[in-house]
Amino acid sequence: MKTCSLTDFRVIISPWLSGEYLRRVYKDDNGHLLLLFRDGVEDVYQIENCTDEQLEMVLEDLRKQGIQVEE
Repeated sequence: MKTCSLTDFRVIISPWLSGEYLRRVYKDDNGHLLLLFRDGVEDVYQIENCTDEQLEMVLEDLRKQGIQVEE
């Protein structure tokens, strides 16, 4: 699991914001974001100093990018 701030998370994932790379994204029961890539890689992020509302906004932004988001 990787830990980062919301700002850092947005920078980290910016190169992968495409359905060509990301298969799906979801938030688990612990509030971690799981990113499942098309090549089978799975990254888990704990985003610090971030409210649930901010995480929901991130998920909505990913949906707008055409990435499958599950809740």
